[in-house]
Amino acid sequence: MLRLRQVVAALLVAGGMVSPLSQAAEQGFEAWLSDFNREAQAQGISAASLQAAFANAYPLERVVELDQSQPEFIQTFMAYLGKRVTSRQVERGQALLQEHRELLQRVEQKYGVPPAVLMAFWGLETNYGQILGNFSTPRALATLAYEGRRHVFFRNQLLDALRILDAGHVAPADMTGSWAGAMGHMQFMPSTFLAYAEDGDGDGKINVWKSIPDAMYSAGHYLQSVGWQRNEPIAVEVSLPEGFAWQQAGASQKRSIGQWQSMGVRAASQGTLPAADRDAAIILPQGWRGPAFMVFDNFQVVMHWNRSTNYALTVAHLANRFLGTPALRASTSAEQEPISMEAIKRLQQQLTEQGFDTGGYDGLPGTRTQNAIRGYQLAHDLPADGYASPELILHVAKSQAAQHADTELIPGFPGTQP
Repeated sequence: MLRLRQVVAALLVAGGMVSPLSQAAEQGFEAWLSDFNREAQAQGISAASLQAAFANAYPLERVVELDQSQPEFIQTFMAYLGKRVTSRQVERGQALLQEHRELLQRVEQKYGVPPAVLMAFWGLETNYGQILGNFSTPRALATLAYEGRRHVFFRNQLLDALRILDAGHVAPADMTGSWAGAMGHMQFMPSTFLAYAEDGDGDGKINVWKSIPDAMYSAGHYLQSVGWQRNEPIAVEVSLPEGFAWQQAGASQKRSIGQWQSMGVRAASQGTLPAADRDAAIILPQGWRGPAFMVFDNFQVVMHWNRSTNYALTVAHLANRFLGTPALRASTSAEQEPISMEAIKRLQQQLTEQGFDTGGYDGLPGTRTQNAIRGYQLAHDLPADGYASPELILHVAKSQAAQHADTELIPGFPGTQP
């Protein structure tokens, strides 16, 4: 059997599909898989499902490469949005809203999630079902569970994938998805499938790969379960008054909509705001030069799906575009070029050395880094938006250089030349 896998691997290499694996890696995986099969059977997984899922299986090196690869740049919000919300995407989504109108209305009636929102998720996740992923889910998850990085998480996902096979929802050959195990039209992980997937077409099985009703009902059920609020938007673009205190922006800085309105915050373009007594926050995904959004409780619900502010705002904007809301009024002065993670790491180090705690140097401008930036901006009389713009990075670097130059002039300061 090992020889057969090596022959298959060689053929795939010749076809440009995967790079070669060492014999040691093959043998190590075979031993790991044998142990895993015993554990899976002890947990009730059938031998038939295991045999079907892992026949001639070997670790997929491309999966390992993708898992270990790290992004070098952080895309700006405007660039992220521009690649995902195009006139073609909007028109295609509007056509599909009409095509699946009755289905989506039934899902909304049951779960409260509007058709346009479900369509936005579908468009962003798989381009309306055009890109579902072609990795074997059991083999991809087995590779990730064996390879070591986040192995506990992926081992549990693999067990859940096998439970889905055992339940007969999909044939092993049809259980495909992304390299990380996300499956079907809405890219559910196996654990999410088991917890929230629904039989939308009433055939007794849940096939999120081929059944659009199953995919839509499953997405609606998930969103309702994590807190979706009926008749409430995710986010609305707003215009801010002159002299707005930028430090008041932030997902945790909630006020009633009425309070925001009394401060001069207004819906941009044709947008409308919910009732004045509801709470909301203002966020600036690309700093004071970019667009401003008022976000509501459903924004945090979307963040449960994908922990990315850019993603959540793009879902909201795409859904709004389906309904006729115009493109953003964002200032064209907001930069489009990505910022390197190395530049963010240097920024974090420089801010920390100047007394603004970023919580470490990971190259990601998370909440603590944003707070550190805001503290620096307030100390230097800059717009306190907490955003790591190229201008801010340059300002901090110059401040750091000036600080070092000053210390070199202090007699007796460590490192000072006599």
